[in-house]
Amino acid sequence: MIDTLTVETDHTTLDLLLWRRYRREAKGLVEDTLARNPGLAALGSILPIGTVVQVQAPALATDSAAAIVTSLYD
Repeated sequence: MIDTLTVETDHTTLDLLLWRRYRREAKGLVEDTLARNPGLAALGSILPIGTVVQVQAPALATDSAAAIVTSLYD
C-alpha cells in the first residue's frame, strides 16, 4: 500500500516524518522512500513545509515477530 504524507511542521526530517506516521522503525524505509521520490534528497535534510512524499507502508509484524507486552496494571 502506498501512503501519501505531507510535511506540515518546521524542522521535519524524512526519518521524523516516517516515525510520526508509523511509530516504529522499519528497515530500509528511508532508503526506499528516497528511491520512490526522485529529487527528495536534493531538498536537504530539513524538508520544506508542504512537501508531499510517497511511501510504501511497512508490513505489519507477524505473530512470530510480535513483542509480548506485559501490563503492570492487569
